[in-house]
Amino acid sequence: MKTIVHKSNSRGHADHGWLNSYHSFSFGNYYDPNRMNFGALRVLNDDTVAAGRGFGTHPHKNMEIISIPLEGDLQHMDDLGNSTVIKSGDVQLMSAGTGVAHSEYNKNQDKEVKFLQIWIIPNKEEVTPRYDQISIKDLATKNSLYQILSPSPDDAGVWIHQNAWFYLGDYESGKTDSYQLKNKKNGVYMFVLEGEVEIANEILDKRDGFGIWDTTTFNFKVHKESKLLFMEVPMTF
Repeated sequence: MKTIVHKSNSRGHADHGWLNSYHSFSFGNYYDPNRMNFGALRVLNDDTVAAGRGFGTHPHKNMEIISIPLEGDLQHMDDLGNSTVIKSGDVQLMSAGTGVAHSEYNKNQDKEVKFLQIWIIPNKEEVTPRYDQISIKDLATKNSLYQILSPSPDDAGVWIHQNAWFYLGDYESGKTDSYQLKNKKNGVYMFVLEGEVEIANEILDKRDGFGIWDTTTFNFKVHKESKLLFMEVPMTF
């Protein structure tokens, strides 16, 4: 079993005034050759956007882009004809494929919007661009992991062009659980949204990241009420 710990204060940081962003992996002006990716997980940005501000129209290509809102309302528009709002309890997916252009704005003029932007390197390029958005409220469970993403359109959550699985977990203090990998060639990057959890003798706090691979299963213990994101991805791609 191999592991790596990324404490929250070791992340890259960019404060543009309207955008306050923390980067778990190299992105924009933050570059660390030792933190380019975790397997097929290329980007994990923890973004806060000021009231009424946002990202103007910009392009993407050959990337699977997942947005998970944490607070507030995020307005999305793209050249595929979509105009939607995503909020906490939703998951958004864009398979950029041959190319898509989109914009993202804080819909509200009186409060911030916070969301995770995640990029997964696909296993198939030049696909037809695709947009999906779901509510995960009906999938949510307490004190167990629930799936929000997979490679299959027939499975729970959104689907992407990669052998990857995402799970969320909302746990009470003192609970224990385990994770069974779908593929022994994969690894799991766990991100603590809230709380405190212990994995492989490591104590992880809010916004800490923890990667684990060369194993088929692992256990974790929750020390404080926690919200956790598990991202299983191929380590070679």
